Amino acid sequence: MAAGGHIPVLVREVVAALAPRAGATYVDGTFGAGGYSREMLDAAPCKVVGIDRDPNAVARGQDLARAYPGRLSVVEGRFGDMVEILAKAGIDKVAGVTLDLGVSSMQIDDPARGFSFRADGPLDMRMSREGRSAADLVNELGEDELAEIIRELGEERHARRVARAIVEARKAKRIETTGELAALVGRVVPRSGGIDPATRSFQALRIAVNDELGEIERGLSAAETVLEAGGRLAVVSFHSLEDRAVKRFLAARARPAARPSRHEPESVDKGQAPSFALIAKRPIEPSAAEIAANPRARSAKLRAAKRTAAPVWVGERAA
Repeated sequence: MAAGGHIPVLVREVVAALAPRAGATYVDGTFGAGGYSREMLDAAPCKVVGIDRDPNAVARGQDLARAYPGRLSVVEGRFGDMVEILAKAGIDKVAGVTLDLGVSSMQIDDPARGFSFRADGPLDMRMSREGRSAADLVNELGEDELAEIIRELGEERHARRVARAIVEARKAKRIETTGELAALVGRVVPRSGGIDPATRSFQALRIAVNDELGEIERGLSAAETVLEAGGRLAVVSFHSLEDRAVKRFLAARARPAARPSRHEPESVDKGQAPSFALIAKRPIEPSAAEIAANPRARSAKLRAAKRTAAPVWVGERAA
């Protein structure tokens, strides 16, 4: 268990996929409580660069860094900027990158961060404490834009109903807390099974506030750039939108280039050589024992791949 009671998900599987080796450098792009970093450092005498956009996580990480002198550094930033972050540290290539997508347990469990409706708190949801908050979106966006966010990022069938209720409620007063929003959503969305009616709307706002899907795209492309030939990528996702983005990226990068035809001129583009090879064709999921010990692991999926020697893709072409 890492700091703050956080239990890293699929940690043994992630470390096995990365296969840490002595003297190599790895990136933990979503440092959080440092669970993956600690396991990598214990697995081999390697070095780890931890990156987190949450200043609280970076501050907590300094204690762990002191426990591994000269082997762990924790820096504030977005994993989508890892190329620039590593360059500032004089690092060009690394042997592995791991990303644990979404919100951390520490963020969820702190009512002051506004990620959860289980305890009332300010409607914030900003991982980095910068930019527009969830309250800003809820109180300033038009009904159409709110409905689109909730439908596309929360996969909420009643998105229009939720957006309309928000716009109507804010006419009386600004919506400022997680409790207010959860109660409002609960009045217009029917309960389905054991899932709270506010779950999908909160997910949508969190993803929008932090541009999580855009960050995933930037992070995967950055990993492709910094990984050496033979370097490994391990990504843990927790919901379908995240996993779909990772699956699509790796499927494209691992697809063999088209074979040349003797009937085509040499100038015809034959396609991009694969920059990744899948370590496993299907995602790795947590065992029943892990889910029993840590219920938050139940929806986790790990996808892993190995970097080839092919050039980095730019769009659909090599760099």
